[in-house]
Amino acid sequence: MSPAMHIHPLITDSDSLKALCERLAKSDFVAVDTEFMRENTFWPELCLVQIGNTEEAAAVDPKAEGIDLKPMLDLFVDNEDVLKVFHAGGQDIEIIYNLTGRTPHPLFDTQIAAMALGLGEQVGYSNLVESLIGKTLDKGARFTDWARRPLDKRQIDYAIGDVTHLATLFPKMLERLRRTGRGAWLDEEMERLADPSNYEQDPALAWRRVRISSRKPEVLGRLKAAAAWREQEARSKNLPRGRIMKDETLADVASHPPAGQEGLARVRGLSPAWAGNDIGGRLMAAIASSKPMAAEELPPREDRGPGLGKEGALVADLLKLLLKIRSRETNVAARLIARSEELELLAAGRRDGLSILEGWRFEQFGRDALDLVEGRLAFAVLGGKLKMTRTEIAAVEDTDEVEDSAETPLEH
Repeated sequence: MSPAMHIHPLITDSDSLKALCERLAKSDFVAVDTEFMRENTFWPELCLVQIGNTEEAAAVDPKAEGIDLKPMLDLFVDNEDVLKVFHAGGQDIEIIYNLTGRTPHPLFDTQIAAMALGLGEQVGYSNLVESLIGKTLDKGARFTDWARRPLDKRQIDYAIGDVTHLATLFPKMLERLRRTGRGAWLDEEMERLADPSNYEQDPALAWRRVRISSRKPEVLGRLKAAAAWREQEARSKNLPRGRIMKDETLADVASHPPAGQEGLARVRGLSPAWAGNDIGGRLMAAIASSKPMAAEELPPREDRGPGLGKEGALVADLLKLLLKIRSRETNVAARLIARSEELELLAAGRRDGLSILEGWRFEQFGRDALDLVEGRLAFAVLGGKLKMTRTEIAAVEDTDEVEDSAETPLEH
């Protein structure tokens, strides 16, 4: 934290918040963090917002009576001149989306940037702060009840510390990215993070979060209807989904639906009262109205990729080895380059819609991954070291001559 940085007391009135946001709107960036509770509600309960730049920082109490959050929300979603900086900001962005129907833009996530800089996969905030600015965070208030009032000084100091360190971290990370030339990679990643579709909660798609072994269209159709019903019940009551019905019970009802509402009394995980009450009636009505799931909506099989087979599984393992090598060579977290499911789809013959075959991922990994799958690249042990080599097939393609060609190690 800069000794010149001004730390405000907890902001609880509209005028102070408006004045703060007017000053922050002149900044190149603003660091953002939130504290919320969601254990007992469907919608996360926003309890505190921390914002700051290199000059000042504050915690804002959204629960303060009469406070108008509009200037702050406008800064987040309307002001395109100010970059919004988060760390692992998915849930913070979700809260802003729930309040405004829009996502902060433009934005930057230091956890994603850390992966591009080789600082680890999903690196924690405290580890990042310690690594880059040599500060050890006080974690004592981490599990506090942020909804309870009044907040004491230690809680407020802890919360504001998150954005003061973030405001110090960001310029250092930006400079490293400029030196490595990886800033353009992150532009694409940040646009993905800001995509509003990540935060929409369409009841018609709620079934995708529920694990079920069956792929029968009629079972999945019932699951889709029952999951949408649960989503609507949870929203209307502002309760967690599991308080309405647990996932395993939802899957059981979809797989083995009772013949009538009275049968709900025998479903494990449901109260016998459901056999005669309104909520049980609404569930049975949803199941009765369900239709078999259309073929184009069916999920892929939960094996190692559609049609992967034993040979394809071996190819997928080779792709994972290639990913490990390339991650080490480039000093970029493997998780940022490719997901396992994409490697399995590539091994199974899929070519469309894979992020590893687009943009920077293709240049850094996808081209070689495709060559490996299609026989133009192989592994060899040369001089006691594992190397990637171009095969005879690749040589023939390059020269258009059918002749023997020696394997040539690839240097990266």
